[in-house]
Amino acid sequence: MRTELIVSTYNNPRALGLSLVSVACQQRLPDSIAIADDGSGPETAAVVEAFRAAHPALPLRHVWHEDRGFEKNAILNRAIATSEAEFLVFIDGDVLIHPGFIARHLEIARPDRFSSGSLIRLDAEATAAVTEEDVHSGRVFDRNWLRANRAIDRAGTWAKTMPFPKPVQAALDRLSPVQRAWCGANASAFREAILRVNGFDETMKWGGEDKELGVRLANSGVRGQHLRFTAPLIHLDHPRGYADPAIKAANRRKVKAARASGITWTAHGLRKPDAA
Repeated sequence: MRTELIVSTYNNPRALGLSLVSVACQQRLPDSIAIADDGSGPETAAVVEAFRAAHPALPLRHVWHEDRGFEKNAILNRAIATSEAEFLVFIDGDVLIHPGFIARHLEIARPDRFSSGSLIRLDAEATAAVTEEDVHSGRVFDRNWLRANRAIDRAGTWAKTMPFPKPVQAALDRLSPVQRAWCGANASAFREAILRVNGFDETMKWGGEDKELGVRLANSGVRGQHLRFTAPLIHLDHPRGYADPAIKAANRRKVKAARASGITWTAHGLRKPDAA
């Protein structure tokens, strides 16, 4: 089964570079990578080209469109449309993935399921201190390192640092009471399932815009399953100048309406109404 990792990014080249270091350390590399770039400048392009040069055997596509404000869903749809992989794993370019991350997504992959995890968040000070060696050595995923850097703030976060044997972790994933919603920074699904619901709704901007896809997938019979405790992921802090509470509230209403209506298709996705 051919697998592609889709990495969304926007003008955060340092974070993207660290994220790609974590990708290169995977126990099971993806068959290809797509950088879904929401209009970044030349610094990001340089990071992508440096990674391509350092890893020539790993196919990489830089999927870019002009900066028109926050249009993450649109660039993700372009990456999906141009992918030739059967199975797609989605992360953001501001996260660091554990060496077993992609292997775990593949381990539980099913055509009638999408998988979704969560984040361990670093604050601005810890983010600024992270080095490539911290990522390459795996130190950034160590419980003691995370505790020293103020990232373990409650029992649930501690459990995400993989302190238990794998069967126990998997049981925690199954038993987690948290809603099985699509998390755009840590998710996967078969490409065909995403095509059947027409991908992401491109009218939705920042603020839970990814969750609406998960609702339509569930309505179509592709339900969510957790990797909260078996696919750890570290989030690097950054400002969000595009954040708008009004848009976020509107997105919540749209997600709620999609759940109530049972819709599976968006007219604002991969195929537009005027498409042949």
